[in-house]
Amino acid sequence: MINITLPDGSIKEMESGSTPMDVAMSISQGLARNVISASFNGTKVETKTPLTEDGNLVLFTFSNPEGKEAFWHSTSHIMAQAVEELFPGVSLTIGPAIDNGFYYDIDFKEHSISESDIPKIEARMLEIARGKHEFTMRSVSKADAIQFYKDQDNTFKVELIENLTDGDITFCDHDTFTDLCRGGHVPNTGIIKAVKIMSIAGAYWRGD
Repeated sequence: MINITLPDGSIKEMESGSTPMDVAMSISQGLARNVISASFNGTKVETKTPLTEDGNLVLFTFSNPEGKEAFWHSTSHIMAQAVEELFPGVSLTIGPAIDNGFYYDIDFKEHSISESDIPKIEARMLEIARGKHEFTMRSVSKADAIQFYKDQDNTFKVELIENLTDGDITFCDHDTFTDLCRGGHVPNTGIIKAVKIMSIAGAYWRGD
């Protein structure tokens, strides 16, 4: 058994391997329905990350900044998947959550994109979301991660991975999509009920 300390100081005794979502369910089903992210001992974790030691757990909903970050970051993955499907061969770079949403920088190569493409991207995003695909994290060796993106001819991700430490590299999978990612997602895509792409703009890779 492990002892999970909550923000109010109360302690939940749980089986080792229980997840943040299990803790939420042990409190109330209503809370579990609204929890979309969590942190354990100050580190961002998935809602289904097994907890194997005593520690401090914070559960986040969309009303928390951390919950919004997980929601928007997860939505950026869905947008990236939709764009990859609609514009085959594009190269993804980074897609973080920001204060009021998210963005994803993408090299469209021989493709062109305009605001007239936004409705079909949004429509595909919602189709993916309705699939209720789980976000799953997995560790990947540096060599395998580099090879994965070399096979995609994505020099941007290769550059990012070359600056990472072997043993600290993780991929996130959902549906048919895989992305280099440090984590922090909602439990599944079905939590995302609506999307709106606000703009398309040009960007320089790392300001170059």
